[in-house]
Amino acid sequence: MRRNVITAILYTAVTTVLFGLIYPLVITGLAQVFFKDQANGQLIYQGGQLVGSRIIGQGFTGDDYFHSRPSAAGAGYDAANSSGSNYGPTSKKLVDRVSSDVAAFKRDHPDRDVPIDLVTSSGSGLDPDITPAGAEFQVARVARGRHLSEDKVRQLVAKNTLGRQFGLLGEPRVNVLQLNLDLDRVAPVATR
Repeated sequence: MRRNVITAILYTAVTTVLFGLIYPLVITGLAQVFFKDQANGQLIYQGGQLVGSRIIGQGFTGDDYFHSRPSAAGAGYDAANSSGSNYGPTSKKLVDRVSSDVAAFKRDHPDRDVPIDLVTSSGSGLDPDITPAGAEFQVARVARGRHLSEDKVRQLVAKNTLGRQFGLLGEPRVNVLQLNLDLDRVAPVATR
């Protein structure tokens, strides 16, 4: 019996050190060597200042910026509250919120259908991307706000549109933060 207890304790200690300490350190080290950008959150710096992450959405307001998908993660893209709202398609709260968002978008475009990604949140509530249709829907407003031609804004949308991964996985998408940073480079706030 004593021998079994000693074996169990040794086995627990060895596996704890091996899988609780050594394995995570090795994987973290490999990630830092081979995938540094991904391992550190794909952060975007501008002028030495952290402005965001390519993989975490953030809210934008105003007519001169492309707007992200709505966030169900707390008070606006709070990664600590990452999750969907869990409202079902018949939920009155969800229907009221989506109807309100559609009505707000319809003020600018009464004759066009609002792309679904502009009025619904993603499963995590932190999606950094919108569809190309969602970006196109906002082109006229952003062009007016930036004092740019719609064609110039469309060129920036096209430049920031990512295709399907490996040509077949997922859907084409536009990273809102990177698109807005490009807009700031083309038409900085100081020169508008």
